[in-house]
Amino acid sequence: MHPSHHAAARQRQLVQRHAADTDSYAFFNLLTGPQLLEGIEALLPGHRERLFPPTETLSMFLAQVLSADGGCRQAVNDAALKRLVGGLSPCSTSTSAYCQARARLPTPMVSTLACQVGGMIAESAPCGWHWQGRRVLLVDGATVIMADTEDNQAAYPQPSSQKPGLGFPICRVVGLFCLASGALLNAATAPCEGKGSDEQTLLRGMLDTLEPGDILLGDAFYPTYFLLGELLRRGIDGVFEQYGARKRSTDFRTGKKLGAHDHLIVLNKPKKRPHWMSQDEYDRVPATLTVREFQAGGKIMVTTFLNPKDAPKNALKVLYRGRWNVELDLRHIKTTLGMEQLRCKTPEMAIKELWVYLLAYNLIRLLMAQAALLADQIPRQLSFKHTVQLWLSWQQRGGPTHDAVSITALLVLIAEPRVGLRPGRVEPRALKRRTNRFPLLTKPREDARAEVRAHGHAKKQP
Repeated sequence: MHPSHHAAARQRQLVQRHAADTDSYAFFNLLTGPQLLEGIEALLPGHRERLFPPTETLSMFLAQVLSADGGCRQAVNDAALKRLVGGLSPCSTSTSAYCQARARLPTPMVSTLACQVGGMIAESAPCGWHWQGRRVLLVDGATVIMADTEDNQAAYPQPSSQKPGLGFPICRVVGLFCLASGALLNAATAPCEGKGSDEQTLLRGMLDTLEPGDILLGDAFYPTYFLLGELLRRGIDGVFEQYGARKRSTDFRTGKKLGAHDHLIVLNKPKKRPHWMSQDEYDRVPATLTVREFQAGGKIMVTTFLNPKDAPKNALKVLYRGRWNVELDLRHIKTTLGMEQLRCKTPEMAIKELWVYLLAYNLIRLLMAQAALLADQIPRQLSFKHTVQLWLSWQQRGGPTHDAVSITALLVLIAEPRVGLRPGRVEPRALKRRTNRFPLLTKPREDARAEVRAHGHAKKQP
């Protein structure tokens, strides 16, 4: 047999072995597989035998966030029908028991499982998916709207510029993603206002996720003196767009010249200690840092790669273009999966719902990674939405058979269409399709209702 055929056969066997982990009703085997169960077994709450035990509840929660309806009623109806089809005793379609079961799920169990799935995907990625054999991580933040309840407003207040009753609670989310596979490795949440709510603070709380030898890509929010110093201390390299205030003072005639618009500069430690840093931590930070600045693609970049021979400017420019993938990853979570607005009425349940979305995202990425291995492609060339659609259709039909041949056939379907790799793509942030025009709500809804009762609806806007 030709050597390439041997390699293809080995690859196909590897994917089939991984695929065996996905043959489950709503990911049940993944939740109880030996690789994941060891990490979350201690986090499972004590429970008696119920209609909705923890693993079944989480499975239904996952199916709920992936469904187009997204409501608890739909999740319970599906469960009741599957019991009837499976020959089990019927259960009530009341959502009370399911909602209570969701409330009993520990949020740390869900977040730990989500991070473990992401870590499993990143660790299994072949060396060829990485940049020069090194793992590249992407960091960025986004905001999520919560249900407008008093509890949510107290914990995650709406912007202060909005009048009471006219806004929604907003949660900030910062995520660390693997460039090669798209997997989410960790995430942190906070309100959008107040101390400790900025993206820098949330990233600092996740730095233990990074490993020596990793590379971190981020936008201009991140390359501050203290973050660059911490990355160097941990043996991690970074490539960022230059910090806004420092960008204006960049002068390539200063420092040690490495090439055209490429030099090394020495940064001095800020004299003022940040409020989040203790005096001992501040004293341990070096008095100076040597970093590299270069201009490429119309941007001024800052990096810890100091040797232009090991990391040429053009190579770093191409690498940084991959940062755009984090924008697509966040769009997949918020728009494709529907996490733009959380449904739960309390802060605790809303954050739990957010982590269930992130777990669902990683499980879809797991399917994509397995399909990419089978098709000898990189996961970034597969369609996330196509994978979600296939998986939902598979689940709705009960996954006709769960043998390795059927699972492999599903992965082949996932790998069929290709999405373009479009570095440097530029699109206007504008809509062509006109939407129905409704005036903005500028007063509390109860007051607006009273006016409608008294005077009727306003005339249609021109």
